[in-house]
Amino acid sequence: MNNYSINSTLLSAGLSQNIADLRARIKETSSEAVTGRWSDLTQQLSGRIGDAMLSQKALNDLTDQRGLLSLRETRLDILQQSLSRVQDSAEGLSTHMLSGIGSNNTTDVNAAASGSKVALDTIFSSLNIRHGERYLFSGEATSTQPFGTTAGLLDDIRQIAQTATDAADFEAQIDTYFNDPTGGWQQGTFAGSANPTDADGVTGADPAITKLVSGLAVMAVSGETDNLALLRQNPGLVESAAIRTAEGQTAVTNLRADQGIQQQRIADEQSALDMEETILTEAFNKMTGRDQYEAASELRELESNLEASYLLTARLSNLSLTNYLR
Repeated sequence: MNNYSINSTLLSAGLSQNIADLRARIKETSSEAVTGRWSDLTQQLSGRIGDAMLSQKALNDLTDQRGLLSLRETRLDILQQSLSRVQDSAEGLSTHMLSGIGSNNTTDVNAAASGSKVALDTIFSSLNIRHGERYLFSGEATSTQPFGTTAGLLDDIRQIAQTATDAADFEAQIDTYFNDPTGGWQQGTFAGSANPTDADGVTGADPAITKLVSGLAVMAVSGETDNLALLRQNPGLVESAAIRTAEGQTAVTNLRADQGIQQQRIADEQSALDMEETILTEAFNKMTGRDQYEAASELRELESNLEASYLLTARLSNLSLTNYLR
């Protein structure tokens, strides 16, 4: 093989390697121009790569924490809206019922009883709220709808009123039904778990909700439509239910206040994370940051060199011995 062929082969091989190197560097520089970070941190930082990786892990952990806080924030917001509807549904009913009983106004009593039934429907619907596939008021039984219709609950209260021997027995049975874990409320009407899944959770068996529902349920069957003798002969039972309804509303207000405290804590934690992220990001950028203007300038220079290499390769491939001798 003559010297021309050897030199041509060596030159072509050298150009091919140069083109491959240029393309690899262009890929890296292009990424650096977009991200503002060195693509090869190990080479750039040398012995400080460990510090950079720790900073990156800390930033990733912050992202995870923010995601969890955002999830809690969303669920608490849904809980607050649901509890607000629960509270508002009974607004004015206890006062209306007490006024009707005090003035012996059957029309007002019937209206309050009817309004109590509507309120119970609203409460059950509000407590069946979900976040994704998770029922928020079902406690640990997250896949179970906590409540069905109110018909079963009202049938139970009617049955108690019809079978109770006297007013005291009625009150005792109502207390057992709603407040005893083995009673009808937790064993029949409420299908979820009384145990919340976390500190933010509220279940349908919460004492505040239970007290409100127990008062409304008795008021709902106290009108002429049901015509229950025990309640008609003992208006004090309905008065107690009305007072319990008002107390239940207050309890729900306190429950909402507790949830509001949790929401504020989450907001404070998010603010703290923002400050921490700012500090960590600044430190990480100092270690890993690449001037994007400088990277863009280098990229243009590399692209020009690559074009020149392609042109030289093309000319070399077309170079004949005759052209070479000329």
